[in-house]
Amino acid sequence: MNNKLKQLKQKSKRWCYHVLIAIDQLCNALTGGGADETFSSRCYRRAVLADKPKKRWRFWFRFVNGLFRDPTHCQTAYESELKRRQYPEDFEVI
Repeated sequence: MNNKLKQLKQKSKRWCYHVLIAIDQLCNALTGGGADETFSSRCYRRAVLADKPKKRWRFWFRFVNGLFRDPTHCQTAYESELKRRQYPEDFEVI
């Protein structure tokens, strides 16, 4: 029974993670970004990787990092996008 509880907890955690990613992607799509990219990743691209970052992206970059209390949140989100970490395990084979 303890093993089943552990599996349920792991599945719930994975489900919550994917729901949070979906909400982040929805925010990005609603603000004119791509549907498959998170807003956090977009903030990093626009505030750090852009040749001439606009003030609004520097603001959102700091805001999102502060919201998550992690100064590297947006960078980690960007790297996760590149490595496709948010994809289901079924896609790892492809």
